[in-house]
Amino acid sequence: MSSVLITGASQGIGRAIALELARRGHRVIATARRPETLADLPVDQRLRLDVTDQDSVDQAIEDAGDIDVLVSNAGATVRAPLESVPLAEVERLYQLNTLGALRVTQAVLPAMRKRGSGRLVFVSSIQGRLVLPIIGPYSASKWALEAIAETLAIETGHFGIKVSIVQPGAVSTSGAGKATAFFTDNDPYTPLHQQLGTLRDEVVTVEEVAATVTDTVEQPEPPLRVPAGAPAERILKARKEAPESEPFMPVRLDW
Repeated sequence: MSSVLITGASQGIGRAIALELARRGHRVIATARRPETLADLPVDQRLRLDVTDQDSVDQAIEDAGDIDVLVSNAGATVRAPLESVPLAEVERLYQLNTLGALRVTQAVLPAMRKRGSGRLVFVSSIQGRLVLPIIGPYSASKWALEAIAETLAIETGHFGIKVSIVQPGAVSTSGAGKATAFFTDNDPYTPLHQQLGTLRDEVVTVEEVAATVTDTVEQPEPPLRVPAGAPAERILKARKEAPESEPFMPVRLDW
């Protein structure tokens, strides 16, 4: 049984991960910006943790006690063309999806390093390895996250710390529907935005992603990158085999 801290556990993938880890007997520390949203989770601890706030992170890590595994899951997305996306929104995504993950990692690493063991599991996306139009800011934040995670794997492996990146494709959550969109009246990019639904023809459930994360936590020698579900495996394989001389798209768009 491991002691596992999860960020962004109030809903969606994070909540499903907390439930699956608890079901398998792990000590789960579920965290969220609003801890009251965690009240019904059958976990060991429910803590307030805002990954963008250093004081909040420090307090949560102190309150959590020993942490064997960090599952870095907190994140958000937006919908907008890069030509007109508000730069403040891009900064917000980086603060949450990228720097937030690093902030929590920095808080747990000293104890893991001194102990000589630990796990860092980052919930990324297939968009950490490819891009999708209108979701470019999210993709950029996940590419940056994967660079951080791979660097950590090199830097901390000597200290017995194992790093994994879980990469779902489209997931059956409300996240895409809740994403803030930035489009003007008669926006020239609207036709492209309207076609994004074709990219969600094959979705996996949050439970499937949670099972992949938990399997990764429990593996003695987990891989660095772990696609979550058959659609993700197929798309990432196609991306790897595609030529680098032109942009890669997993489906053909009428554009």
